[in-house]
Amino acid sequence: MVKQLSQLIELAKAKDSVTVAVAQAADKEVLEAVVNAQKEGIAKALLTGDTEKISAILTEMGENPADFTVIQASSDEECAFKAVEQVRLGNANILMKGLLSTGTFMKAVINRDTGLRTGKTISHTMFYEAPSYGKLLCLTDGGMNTFPDLAKKADILENAIEVVKKLGIEKPTVACVCGAENVDPKVQSTLDADELSKMERFNDAIVYGPVGLDLAISKEAVHHKGYKNENAGYADILLVPTYEVGNGIGKAMTYFAGAKSAGIVVGAKAPIVLVSRSDNAETKLLSIALAAMM
Repeated sequence: MVKQLSQLIELAKAKDSVTVAVAQAADKEVLEAVVNAQKEGIAKALLTGDTEKISAILTEMGENPADFTVIQASSDEECAFKAVEQVRLGNANILMKGLLSTGTFMKAVINRDTGLRTGKTISHTMFYEAPSYGKLLCLTDGGMNTFPDLAKKADILENAIEVVKKLGIEKPTVACVCGAENVDPKVQSTLDADELSKMERFNDAIVYGPVGLDLAISKEAVHHKGYKNENAGYADILLVPTYEVGNGIGKAMTYFAGAKSAGIVVGAKAPIVLVSRSDNAETKLLSIALAAMM
């Protein structure tokens, strides 16, 4: 079972090398991640963007631009389209967001004619390694689906369970996070959480909720509040009610808890590396390794 994100590097190295198509690669952090992935034998790269800018950054980093395939693209939209096209053509196994907005990037991904749709729900899974927690924590969905209904939440959860299982967790524990642990007919998220916890669809996981964040991740809180659920307090997956909740928890994990992270989008024709433009090269490299594991 993967307990630290650094293990992803070694596990990805043990697999056959893949190719990652990067949309708008003219960014030092992105290129540092790609260069390190190539040096580690995890992934080769197809880079889209301004050829001169990309070459200049690589040269400044002490790398030979000739070692990388660069596809000229002038605008963010063109970068996204051409990177997606490389995946569609079978020239790349993984898609990666570079220095462009998530909206522009995902517009190319979900395009009905030229994108990477499969018919499945496309969702974001983010893994956090906080020193105090002792294992990886998967957070979903803090980046793709804004206000999912019950059916969409079930799809999102199914995607996350599939990813977590590939990291060696045979029967993950899932906490359906809400503002409190009581079912309130006036609060839809609590009704959804209750329904999800009863679905036979998730017999390969332990799903409980509604539950507050404290009871999802703290055995001490579970004991102190007298919460009657033997699986609470040490979740593998946090399923959040809206992307705002997920985004907030994720940013707090990074900036307050100092957690390392790696994130991918699943449900498309290929794994998609999608982290914040402000994330460092290490996060981007770990995300490439996570995608390679899929």
